[in-house]
Amino acid sequence: MDAKGHATYPSLKGRAVFVTGGATGIGAAIVEGFHAQGSAVTFVDIAEADGAALAARLSAAGTPVRFIACDVTDAAALDGAVRASGPLGVLVNNVANDQRHEAASLTPERWRASLAVNLDPVVAASTAAYPGMKAAGGGAIINLSSLNALWSEPNLAAYVASKAAILGLTKAFARDWGRDGIRVNAVSPGWVETERQRRLWMSPEAVADWNRTAALGRLVQPDEVARLVLFLASADSGAITGQNHVVDAGWL
Repeated sequence: MDAKGHATYPSLKGRAVFVTGGATGIGAAIVEGFHAQGSAVTFVDIAEADGAALAARLSAAGTPVRFIACDVTDAAALDGAVRASGPLGVLVNNVANDQRHEAASLTPERWRASLAVNLDPVVAASTAAYPGMKAAGGGAIINLSSLNALWSEPNLAAYVASKAAILGLTKAFARDWGRDGIRVNAVSPGWVETERQRRLWMSPEAVADWNRTAALGRLVQPDEVARLVLFLASADSGAITGQNHVVDAGWL
């Protein structure tokens, strides 16, 4: 247990962890969470300045953290980054872009661009991590989906489709790789209070509307998503695979 009363998982200490989209927001909270567990964390992001700053800050405070500047839409680059960081014990497919668009404006180019960020990296990173995990006798893959895969908000057609597909991939990978000791689970956050969300979408009216609906009457914090990811990566969740876990403050 840490100073805040949160769980410490001995099984994560020294574990090789790879996180996509780890420079900011939920991804940064996940990187920080594994670092606090003593894991050997590598993360990728296109935001070079933010990624380098996070890695430097965490490395100065304890176990070194490795940042690789990577555009995840370049499948070969992502594949190479994953394989160069292995064999992995944990892979967290977090990267996403929830850019809004009207459904009627969803051109083939816009559709493909959304999937290239929100869906394709899950396949590229997971298949790159698989051989090393299998050879090591197992591992854990956690895929970040979204509450929007279950309850769509307006103007998010491509994002919603991507996040719903992640739930299907989670089931498929869990089935295919379970006998190799690899567990695959999904986490579907509700509205998480990140800097990006505050800057782009969190008007007082929108937040008040969410809070009226959420059973806990509040938004979700990034570290609350991270703590669920830590549990699913740890040996404590050793019999859990192929499942979707919602963390949304009770949005009913």
